Amino acid sequence: MAGLDPDPRMLLAMRVRVLFFGVLRDLMGTPEREMEVAEGATAADVVTTCQGRKAEAAVWGSLAVAVNQEYASWRRVLVDGDEVALLPPVSGGCAAAAKCGGSPLAAPRAAKEV
Repeated sequence: MAGLDPDPRMLLAMRVRVLFFGVLRDLMGTPEREMEVAEGATAADVVTTCQGRKAEAAVWGSLAVAVNQEYASWRRVLVDGDEVALLPPVSGGCAAAAKCGGSPLAAPRAAKEV
C-alpha cells in the first residue's frame, strides 16, 4: 500500500519566524509569529497558512516577500530558522519633490524648520 505512505518531506518540521508589516500587523494582531512548516515549504506556503487565519483581507494577493532580509520569490524554498517578512503594498507619498516654503527641501534647512 505504498500509495498511502505519507510524503517523507511532510514528516519533518522546521520553524520559521514570520514578520508582519503595515496592515498585516494590525490584521494578524502581532508584529511577528513563530511558525512550524514542513521541510521543503515555500514562502507561498507561509502566506497561504497566514491567509487561512485571516482570509477576509484583500491584501494577500499583492504581498512582497523577503526571506532573511532580502526580497524573494514566493517559490523560495525555506530552511529551518529562516525569517520571512510579509510586506503589503505601500500607498501614499508624492511624485513631486518635498518642499518647504515653496523651494526644494534641503536637509540643513529642514533641520532649522523643525
